[in-house]
Amino acid sequence: MSDALAGLLTIGVLVLALAAVHVPLGDYLARVYRSERHLPVERFVYRLCRVDPGAQQRWTVYALSLLGFAAVSVLLLYLLLRLQRVLPLSLGHSGLPPSGAFNTAVSFVTNTDWQWYSGEAVMGQLAQLAGLAVQNFLSAATGLAVAVALIRGFVREGTDEIGNFWVDLVRSVIRVLLPLAFLSALLLAACGAVQDFAGAHTFTTLEGGDQTILRGPVASQQAISVLGTNGGGYFNANAAHPYENPTALSNLLQTFLMLLIPSVLPRTFGRLVGSPRHGWVLFAVMAVLWTVGLTLTTVFEATHHGTVPREVGAALEGKETRFGVWNSALFGHSATATSSGANDASYDSFTPLGGGVLLLNMLLGEISPGGIGGGLIGMLVLAVLAVFIAGLMVGRTPEYLGRKIRQREITLVALYVLAMPFAVLVGVGLALAFPGPREAILNPGPHGLTEVLYAFVSAANNNGSAFAGLTSGTTFYNTALALAMLFGRFLPMVLVLALAGSLAAQQRVPVSSGTLPTHQPMFAGLLTGVAVIVTGLTFFPALALGPLAEGLK
Repeated sequence: MSDALAGLLTIGVLVLALAAVHVPLGDYLARVYRSERHLPVERFVYRLCRVDPGAQQRWTVYALSLLGFAAVSVLLLYLLLRLQRVLPLSLGHSGLPPSGAFNTAVSFVTNTDWQWYSGEAVMGQLAQLAGLAVQNFLSAATGLAVAVALIRGFVREGTDEIGNFWVDLVRSVIRVLLPLAFLSALLLAACGAVQDFAGAHTFTTLEGGDQTILRGPVASQQAISVLGTNGGGYFNANAAHPYENPTALSNLLQTFLMLLIPSVLPRTFGRLVGSPRHGWVLFAVMAVLWTVGLTLTTVFEATHHGTVPREVGAALEGKETRFGVWNSALFGHSATATSSGANDASYDSFTPLGGGVLLLNMLLGEISPGGIGGGLIGMLVLAVLAVFIAGLMVGRTPEYLGRKIRQREITLVALYVLAMPFAVLVGVGLALAFPGPREAILNPGPHGLTEVLYAFVSAANNNGSAFAGLTSGTTFYNTALALAMLFGRFLPMVLVLALAGSLAAQQRVPVSSGTLPTHQPMFAGLLTGVAVIVTGLTFFPALALGPLAEGLK
């Protein structure tokens, strides 16, 4: 079977599978967050943590709960990584250095999973399970909680309460992530992914030498890694490692899991706000952006730009032959479009324009369909911006889902839109301004600029994937990227919660002849244009000096 035919069949099966689960899973999530009933295991957690599940929180209290929980999570994970040597199941690994432990703790708490280290070389099984895998659940649940809080801002009227962070967090873990991750881990293990505590095994190679390969609880960690759009791999090779991603079937399954929850959240949103048609509009915009990005990535990878790829007939550098060009393009595009740092190929080895599309996916704010919770949040913020721009065109106070978009709301939206570019451009500027960080760039010219830009875009958007060729495990990059992760994760979340509180305090505005219909194709086109233009105006100079300059020369 040709690579193109295999790729087309994979895409077809993926789309059909996502279509099959869209309505039932989206409706299930709506029931989870609308329900007033608490499961027995949830009530036990609330009693243990002394949480009143019936208490409602103002947006300020909700935000403080989120930030306090994140701060404690960073501290505990930092201590676990530093003290690894004296803990069980360490496999003989010592503790991480201070800057490395700080970077890793922040990375997994912010749902970024940026890895400056080789997983099997520095991480024991306890650190992988009790530290990294646990945060994969909690960081993903945090994203879902904030998304649900924003939805309540559109649903509630005349109140300053947007829910309870602890209830949203616990429900997201127990009712959504745990059952889906358990089933996914079983499927990955059935595909051949490793799941044991055997540790290191020594094998005899074909040449007669010895090679030591680590094993461990890989399938369970990889399942929540891709399901929660976290992306960190048990091994340094990530999903290119045969123990993590052994076959084309497991590769398809992991791609499906990355897209699963983000793609159904528009359906959940439509059900919760009482406008399923508007949910379909948001989903359509996500689907169009995803389809266009996938087409461009595949074309750029399959047309074999460059002398060597043209001679060998494929751009296979850095790709696994068991996946091929088309499936590698599908996996890479889906990973960068969903804030998942997973990879089954070396993104640094993608063609310049193909890698540029991966970078653009993140620069769009990862809204196609974006990270778990974060993608819907980003799309809703851009929708508010879109109706504001439409209101300026007709000289009318803009409205969105029965809420007026006033100065306070548009100020919060503007700050949200500017937060990520600020973190990225300041970080890149500092990295290029000082000789030490510049020496970490192994490739000169436009490609080296792209590597630095990609690193800070990945950090600020909480993606976690990387271009090779940048020595990021230094004190400067560990610290600077960790700060970009914190800034890019929690400042937008606080702004979104403030927006939710402002919207919930309003009374619903009745629909009139001047109200912009947000459930029609015209609004979908406007929203798509706003997403692309805002990104283009912000980052086009950097893209022109990096991937565009390299790809067009």
